[in-house]
Amino acid sequence: MNTNTKKISAKVIAAIVATGLMSFCGVIVETSMNVTFSILMREFSITTNQVQWMTSIYLLLVAIIVPLSAILKSSYRTKTLFTVASLFFIGGIIIDALAPSFWLLLVGRAIQGIGTGIALPLMFNIIMEQVPTGKIGFMMGIGNLITGVAPAIGPTFGGIIASKLNWRWVFYLLIPLLIISFLLGEWGITQKSPIEKQQIDIFSMLMIVFMFCGFVTGFSNLGSQPFMTFSVGGALLIGILGMGLFAWRSLILEEPILQLRLFRNKNFSGHVLGFFLTQLISLGFAFLLPNYIQLVNGNSAMIAGLIVLPAGFAGAIFAPLGGRILDKFGARKPILIGTSLCLIALIAFTIYGQHLTSTFIALVYILYMGGMGMCMGCVMTSALTVIGKEKQSQGNAILNTLQQFAGAIGTSLVAMIVAANQSHLNVVRRVSTAIGTQEAFGMLTVFCIIIWISYYRSVKK
Repeated sequence: MNTNTKKISAKVIAAIVATGLMSFCGVIVETSMNVTFSILMREFSITTNQVQWMTSIYLLLVAIIVPLSAILKSSYRTKTLFTVASLFFIGGIIIDALAPSFWLLLVGRAIQGIGTGIALPLMFNIIMEQVPTGKIGFMMGIGNLITGVAPAIGPTFGGIIASKLNWRWVFYLLIPLLIISFLLGEWGITQKSPIEKQQIDIFSMLMIVFMFCGFVTGFSNLGSQPFMTFSVGGALLIGILGMGLFAWRSLILEEPILQLRLFRNKNFSGHVLGFFLTQLISLGFAFLLPNYIQLVNGNSAMIAGLIVLPAGFAGAIFAPLGGRILDKFGARKPILIGTSLCLIALIAFTIYGQHLTSTFIALVYILYMGGMGMCMGCVMTSALTVIGKEKQSQGNAILNTLQQFAGAIGTSLVAMIVAANQSHLNVVRRVSTAIGTQEAFGMLTVFCIIIWISYYRSVKK
């Protein structure tokens, strides 16, 4: 049967929605809890550096587990992995909803990180393995739509819950969604690939832990502490050493945790570079815009969430549209069109960076998120296509690992630029924040130019 006309079974759709919903819940918790940090600091009598670990501990565990995804997929049934991930995530959510202390709250977040780390690559593995070739682009777009809405509604959801109910309801309200996800997954997930047990190399695993512990700690403290301290420079050095030793070990092993030899494929490397920098830019935006709206324009956190909300929906809508274009015309068109829209938006933000009105932010951010939505699913599809079907789970593991790495450094880079201007410029905070934001947008624009060139050279059709 023609792969363009072959239908996607109801079970495959249920499996994609189930795994997508769990990733959606993971992002919702992360983005909505950011709004409640000041409340948590008062309630548990903790500092800004301590409360940041609500995000950092979660990202750290996700980053450590995700590189194992290819080995886990090969060694265990997909449904078993999904069941374990669901139980971890639901268990972590319940612990956080009831947590009497901040440290127990962190335990719950760590357990959620393990669940998300297992679940995150499952959706894309299922799509690449079980969806007919002619519909892969569209379904990757649908998958990105499910997870893409979460960063947009997270801050608004968190702000409404925190002001109308209590921060614990962020966790309570996700339990029904997670139960629906669990039931859909248990019914819909079927095994297509053979099981072949693989050993996890302990040395490589330790180097992954050193790498991400070092980078997450170092970049988390970069804006608040001097570079020449153990918690910044020392932590980053540990991260670099861990990364170097992990790369060395991966290249001498026949079956490494991450197949770094895939980077010898120049087209794959070009896709990965663009994917990594796009994630970094998006996380930079997530920090810069809400802070600008509040500190420069003097609006509330709730208003900040509402201003960026339409852009999130634009990104979610454009994701399946980009997938449709890929299925009909190939990946090059939606990727280059989407990246061009992102670049235009970044240039506009850079030029007018010191005088951004709320209307301007809302409209230009829609342009950026629409472009990003159009190209991101297509980039993943194209990247996994150029390395061949048998290496796709390894490619997926690399993409998802780099996504977490971008998460560890994206916010810190732009926060450092804004903080440097706030502390060194002899002007009022509102003006120094605007100048710092403009400089950060300039850096992100340079990254976007690199992305466009990288995709132009590596996406062939």
